[in-house]
Amino acid sequence: MSASMSVVMPVTTIPYGADPAQVADLYLPERSDPAPLVLVLHGGGWRAEYDRSITAGFSGALAAAGYAVANVDFRRLGNGGGFPVTFMDTAIALDILPNLIESVAPGRIDRERCVYLGHSSGGQLALWAAMRDRAPLGFPWKTFTPPRIAGVVALAPVADLTAAYRAGGTVGELLGGGPTQVAPRYAAVDPFLLGGPGVRTIVVHGDRDDHVPIGSARDYCAKAGAELVELPGAGHFELTDPRSATWAVVLDAVRRCVS
Repeated sequence: MSASMSVVMPVTTIPYGADPAQVADLYLPERSDPAPLVLVLHGGGWRAEYDRSITAGFSGALAAAGYAVANVDFRRLGNGGGFPVTFMDTAIALDILPNLIESVAPGRIDRERCVYLGHSSGGQLALWAAMRDRAPLGFPWKTFTPPRIAGVVALAPVADLTAAYRAGGTVGELLGGGPTQVAPRYAAVDPFLLGGPGVRTIVVHGDRDDHVPIGSARDYCAKAGAELVELPGAGHFELTDPRSATWAVVLDAVRRCVS
């Protein structure tokens, strides 16, 4: 982190379940009025070796910019996650963390200005979580009303799980098979199949991303009616690096969601 950039450290770690992975680090800005709340979902291919530490600096920089931030962890492939556990953890965390934060930091968050923000596989979770009301019946996270959030910011999201499965990677392991084998699971969690959240949705993607090709973001946004911000020359990991040239774009996306 550059010497000129302010970073806020977490004030506490909040458990939202009994498992060690069911926690979120809370970052609070230096402001007297209630701050917009950003719920951050890290990437890492839904794998256990990548945890919330990879978005710690990112979360601290968001807090320094004036946002309350919960850097959320959840069970993943290799530590008890996969389908449906990873999705259940995410749903529970996003549903109850605002209440838990209010209990430990009364009056510090503006719950009417809450944003889901995810990177890579966490971007898939953020998009999906905002559309749980569109999931088919029979899944435990199914809701009948959309979440009360101001918007979604998805950074290089895995927005098309069927395409990602065909390209290889961990989607088949996450969902327990391919789209022809476990079609109902894809229908329940694939953002491309669910459509677009009923709130402002901004997808930020670099056109040099060799981990999650930008074509999937273009296809998703065209279908879902989401806003796509393309970053010429940017790859995959710059999007969560506050030292990179993309940082101003990410901050602007969050600002536009809460304003």
